[in-house]
Amino acid sequence: MTATAQKGHNQLGNLPVWDLDDLYPGKDSPEFKAGLDEARALATKFEADYKGKLVDLTRAGKLIEAIKDSETLGDLSGRIGSFAFLQYAQKSTDPDRAKFMGDTNEALTNLSTKVLFFELELNRIEDADLEAAFAKDAELARYRTWFAELRKAKSYQLDDKLEELFHDKSVTSYSAWNRLFDETLSSLEFEVDGETLNMESTLHLLSEKDEKKRESAFRALGKTLAENSRLFTHITNVLAKDKEISDRWRGYEDIADSRHMANSVEREVVDALQKAVEEAYPRLSHRYYKMKAKWFGKDKLNAWDRNAPLPTSDERTWDWDSAVSTVMEAYGKFSPKLAEVAAPFFHSGWIDAPTGDGKLSGAFAHPTVPSAHPYLMLNYLGRSRDIMTLAHELGHGVHQRLAADQGPILANTPLTLAETASVFGEMLTFRHLLNNTTDPKQRFALLSSKVEDMLNTVVRQIAFYSFERRVHTARRHGELRTEEINQIWLDVQKESLGDAIIANEGYDIFWAYIPHFIHSPFYVYAYAFGDCLVNSLYAQYEKSSEGFAERYFELLKAGGSKHHSELLKPFGLDAKDPQFWSLGLSMIEGLIDELEATAP
Repeated sequence: MTATAQKGHNQLGNLPVWDLDDLYPGKDSPEFKAGLDEARALATKFEADYKGKLVDLTRAGKLIEAIKDSETLGDLSGRIGSFAFLQYAQKSTDPDRAKFMGDTNEALTNLSTKVLFFELELNRIEDADLEAAFAKDAELARYRTWFAELRKAKSYQLDDKLEELFHDKSVTSYSAWNRLFDETLSSLEFEVDGETLNMESTLHLLSEKDEKKRESAFRALGKTLAENSRLFTHITNVLAKDKEISDRWRGYEDIADSRHMANSVEREVVDALQKAVEEAYPRLSHRYYKMKAKWFGKDKLNAWDRNAPLPTSDERTWDWDSAVSTVMEAYGKFSPKLAEVAAPFFHSGWIDAPTGDGKLSGAFAHPTVPSAHPYLMLNYLGRSRDIMTLAHELGHGVHQRLAADQGPILANTPLTLAETASVFGEMLTFRHLLNNTTDPKQRFALLSSKVEDMLNTVVRQIAFYSFERRVHTARRHGELRTEEINQIWLDVQKESLGDAIIANEGYDIFWAYIPHFIHSPFYVYAYAFGDCLVNSLYAQYEKSSEGFAERYFELLKAGGSKHHSELLKPFGLDAKDPQFWSLGLSMIEGLIDELEATAP
């Protein structure tokens, strides 16, 4: 299913839009209403069948029945929630779509309260009983890793009534603030040289070749975000306090421990990653931006120059068909099977590519549920970076399709490994473009663009993680004023970017538009984890491609059925080894070395 490209972007060709019929024909359809009614009925039956009975079922060898029924309900409710969110994502400023999503989320929260007991009660099963059940039932034993992750949360669980209260109030607590943030951001308007633009189009101008356009966009972003700073500051304060209350009641020691647990990664692994990247700032970002300033004939770069294309860069606009063929050729060269799994995204209504007023900014791959398929959202504007974004989100989509056979519970990949296929897809596409570029100047510009993407993925995301840690820590001592959050932002940016980037007036409020801080506190380190992991994986691939694709597919197919340490073992990689991070960071440093050696 395709849609004509937007006005002003006709050179992009026909951009695809979602066909959500694979989930439901429409929000007012009988099928959607029937699905919600069925979910309510299944939740009621699940509670009646299993509440207070899981210990006995385990001893009787029948626990797998409850697991399977849980997955049936999870797949149905996930399908309902996915449909509500995706139709909202296309136009979040539409009050009817917003109301539909709000009402749907409330209905799902109400029915899921009935099954809240399930994981709490599973953790009351004695270890010996569970081990005996695993030994007798191979199908149940397949969920061993999932049970192990549940067990880690055991000491942080509250009593059932408190858990129910936390769950019910999520609709009016963090979920409500998330929605307010999204709708505010989608409705903002930015005046750039007399033209009114949305957030996505304004951010896009920061990578324009024309410096005046970049500066105008930067000024517009700073002005509009500052005008709304009171709201963004309030949302940040409320959500940081909401998290602190939850963490305090549950007994988490560190402000990011709940995220680490959700990611199935140990705190010391993340601490080692953060330390390694921060120690590498001078060798990576500081060094690169000094070089870039020199290429631009400046002593220092303005903040709006950080992602500026090089004077020699290829600024052509890539139409959609060219972008698709580039990515698919790169995927196919690695493995025909990879291209085969990716192909349906382009002719089945699984991608929504055009920008649009009210459409959520950025890009994502929504896994929906194993019984359906993922949907990719882009804001495609035809630059080479947009091709990389397509490669990235397509990697997620492929990963989600391959892991779907694990079922609703085990298909969910921990966030640390969830970025593996996406970043690997980017790397394949980059190498494909580089190998097909013979002009030295274009090759240099392409290398530079890749280095910048890596710095944005590794250095910038670890800086974001550091920013969040400082904000959440400071919030524990009282509400933060806008000026205080701004200063934390500027301090972290100076540390990570170095002296070659000027923090121009207006840059201090740029923290306000980053959705990860709102939706997924402390998620951002997963990008750096994924990039360093893929750099290490790709280095192994370059050493010996024999059998690599097969091992890679096994990693993706595993979903969340195995711990990251077990999944990385066939590649000879161990995230607890300090050298693991050094290997990943050395690839970025090597590309910077190459740029320095071949600079015009």
